[in-house]
Amino acid sequence: MKNILSILLLSLVVLSNGCIRQTPPGLTIIDGVLSVGVEVGYPPMEYYDTDGVTLLGFDIELAKALAQNLGLKVNFIDTAWEGILAGLESDRYDIAVNITIIPERQKRFNFTKPYIDSSITIVALKDSSINIEKPEDIAGYRVAYQGDTTAQYFTERIKENVSSVVPGSAFTAFSYDKIIYCFDELKFGRIDLVVVDNIAAFEYTGKENSPFEVIWQGVPDEYIAICLKKGNDALSTALNNALDELYLDGTLLKIYQQIFGHGLSEAMLELY
Repeated sequence: MKNILSILLLSLVVLSNGCIRQTPPGLTIIDGVLSVGVEVGYPPMEYYDTDGVTLLGFDIELAKALAQNLGLKVNFIDTAWEGILAGLESDRYDIAVNITIIPERQKRFNFTKPYIDSSITIVALKDSSINIEKPEDIAGYRVAYQGDTTAQYFTERIKENVSSVVPGSAFTAFSYDKIIYCFDELKFGRIDLVVVDNIAAFEYTGKENSPFEVIWQGVPDEYIAICLKKGNDALSTALNNALDELYLDGTLLKIYQQIFGHGLSEAMLELY
């Protein structure tokens, strides 16, 4: 997408419920389409159905609902995770979803209010004898994570802490492009542990006959939000307002229950 000047959207859009809604003005939207950068392949947040074409997941349903609320169509752009934020900066799409809020990113990008909270977990094979009582216990094991994620930042901090206390005791870390590769490597015994957020962890460990189990989980201390190009304040505000409306009319809860089987956490309820 080339650089787009902010344009005034004056057209009225008829929503599926028959109501007429005016699209908020001042948004950097082209042809009434909200373009969404997403790394497809991170269930239950975003992934392909068995047909290899249909997109499913929490972020997919949320983006559709937000676009409808704003009177827009939606277009998903499958993007490699390591380039998803660069895509925002180059105007390849309007928003990126499933982005954890961290200070370094907040300096470079706009964020909406969070829509999910999460925590870091450590996953092993069910028949493993590995016992993890604290994160530092991963010292000496082969640890995998998806690159450029909070799991990597968490693992690197632990590695640094362990090395400073007991020199030479650091573990071996492996970075992969997609989370599914981490679990494939764990399944075949090529690594010992996967560090990942609890949302993806419980997707993989909760399946029937899953060979994986969560052996350590931190407290919820991370928040996931929609990320936008720095300075795109009009769209940021419109999305925040839409998130509030989806919460009030029950749509957000419906999506939570559809994907996760439960409602918003106490931490999230305090933000709405």
